[in-house]
Amino acid sequence: MSASLSFTAEELAQVRFAGSPMWEVLTSFRVLSRPGLYPVHGPWFDQVRPRLAAAGLLTGHLSALFQAPAYVPDFLTPAPATSVPTLEDELAAIQATTDDHLFADLDLYAEKVPNGVIPPFAERLRGHRDQALAELAKEIEHYFQIALAPYWSRIRGLLEADIYYRARQVAEHGAARLFNELHPDVSWNSGTLRMLHRQRVLCRDDNAPGLILVPSAFAWNKILTRAATGDVPQLCYGARGVGTLFARSAPEPSDAVAAVIGRSRALLLAELEAPASTTELAARTGMSAGGVSEHLTALRGAGMVSAHRAGRSVLYARTSVADSLLAAAV
Repeated sequence: MSASLSFTAEELAQVRFAGSPMWEVLTSFRVLSRPGLYPVHGPWFDQVRPRLAAAGLLTGHLSALFQAPAYVPDFLTPAPATSVPTLEDELAAIQATTDDHLFADLDLYAEKVPNGVIPPFAERLRGHRDQALAELAKEIEHYFQIALAPYWSRIRGLLEADIYYRARQVAEHGAARLFNELHPDVSWNSGTLRMLHRQRVLCRDDNAPGLILVPSAFAWNKILTRAATGDVPQLCYGARGVGTLFARSAPEPSDAVAAVIGRSRALLLAELEAPASTTELAARTGMSAGGVSEHLTALRGAGMVSAHRAGRSVLYARTSVADSLLAAAV
């Protein structure tokens, strides 16, 4: 099945980009449910999945809404109000979903669930709306803290770089070049955007003007669409450069960096190519856990490291400040 979306000149002028934490939540969760299908995300998968399993987040409320093979309820991806919404913004929009929208999504979901077996949580969303949505938002926030927050600095950088590249395309070559190079299944011709292999039809009569283009670190080689009645349609696509996002090289710290912040701290920054706990860093570097903790506290105070709770552990991650320092010293 294919879908098409026609644009007047005014509607084309309303096309915009946005990065969306909720799209990253949903696309990353889909990666976790399909081991081996997305090798480019292998390092992230190996690091994150055991932590999520230990927290019970692979079989919780979010999982219950992934039981239909080709549909996740649209209320989980509200139209981003700005180009860089926060997770809190989007969770607030989810909890403000109208009954009509929520129940329409649940009806469509029920049609697509194999054998018509509706997960209990999906039924609770219908019967105990406010409580169920609050529980879902809390679980999504927990998932984000474990699966995405330690990597968010580099993910956000990837999304911003993609948006900048696409914006340059429009400025230099026009919208046709942008759409025709977005994905092999997407093409633009005579004011119409065509998308192949779509499960749902996009209809301009049912949607608000414009289009929101959402790059994703986890969509990779797929395009995903959201077409809720009355809302601006969204098209989520794989961002450029994702192949290098989670590759771990753990380079030796350069003498130049070590001269500025000390060899031990430079070594810890190099090891934090992937988020890790104090215990893991101590085992890898041969430092004492107390020494590692002291250095991480100093690095965090300088804005080079961020800390994220994952169950009983705290994961430390390199920030963009540290990435820039290490890159400049290569």
